[in-house]
Amino acid sequence: MVKPGFVVPEKIRESTRFYPYFKDCIGAISGTHIPAMVTGRDTNNYRNRHGTISQNVLAACNFDLEFIYVISGWEGSAHDSKVLSDALTRRNGLKVPQGKFFLGDCGFPNRRQFLTPFRGVRYHLQDFVGQGRDPENTKELFNLCHASLRNVVERKFGIFKSRFTIFKTAPPFSYRTQAELVLACAELHNFLRKECRSDEFPIEPDNKESSSFSINEGKDFGPFFESQEQERENANAWRAALAADMWNDVGIF
Repeated sequence: MVKPGFVVPEKIRESTRFYPYFKDCIGAISGTHIPAMVTGRDTNNYRNRHGTISQNVLAACNFDLEFIYVISGWEGSAHDSKVLSDALTRRNGLKVPQGKFFLGDCGFPNRRQFLTPFRGVRYHLQDFVGQGRDPENTKELFNLCHASLRNVVERKFGIFKSRFTIFKTAPPFSYRTQAELVLACAELHNFLRKECRSDEFPIEPDNKESSSFSINEGKDFGPFFESQEQERENANAWRAALAADMWNDVGIF
């Protein structure tokens, strides 16, 4: 896996939509479901909300569409925030450099290390397409910029699944091998991104639905997050300040 960078990414540095508000952002995190074959287990634990058997894979990536961290093997029913909690508490888990942060969707709690959008207002890019659908307030403008930048992780999953078509169906291996196969292909993906940048694939849409309007703040976020009320309040205040700065600077976008 690649190491998180400390230099402001070009995608952020060269855009007044993103700089300086996201100057300390090093990438995005998200979960995706990969079809799984499960035998000799409690199958229902691996059934996701769409009713299919899968493993939940959490990944962090940079703006060059490279994997920084991947954790695989979680049951399809597991919530993304629970998987992230596990990733953060492992000895060789996900590490966020001091002062840096990832972008996440509303399936994660808002923290200084994981900046998420405002809930209850428009977020998806298509929500802002068309005449008369520009952002109307600070929260909507922040969400639009956030979604535009976080889209990198959806593109990365799309390229990954298009490149490794074995993940279109459940691989005929033991569950442990299925989980390890994801990690092996993630490393191979990084190698190909560095050595064969012109080797692009049609992006496979990731059908994972956003939970922007269905998850309550502070619920089901796992033990790592539940005891950090003060950190949540500080992160929310930080997010509100970023949104206010964006709105005040809207004339330069």
